[in-house]
Amino acid sequence: MVSFTVRMKFAAEDHHQVKQYLAELATASRLEPGCVCYIPHFVEDDHEMVLIYEQYKDEEALNFHRNTPHFQKYAIGGLYQMMRDRAIENLIAVS
Repeated sequence: MVSFTVRMKFAAEDHHQVKQYLAELATASRLEPGCVCYIPHFVEDDHEMVLIYEQYKDEEALNFHRNTPHFQKYAIGGLYQMMRDRAIENLIAVS
């Protein structure tokens, strides 16, 4: 299992567009074979901060995700172009 979070910071004026890209990306990603979980969040007291929790069956499934047309369009061509900061936290399951 591959699990991680992605934190991204955006300008307040981009909130509506970010929300739209996240909705499109989440809907398509959840249909991928090997995607266990894909949940984007806005941080409660910081609407400029996005946290995405992602979980995939294995590295192959993650690589598949990163090469899909929807990832290229909404993440690389959309969110990545607007984000001001980005951090990834790789997770290790307790059990």
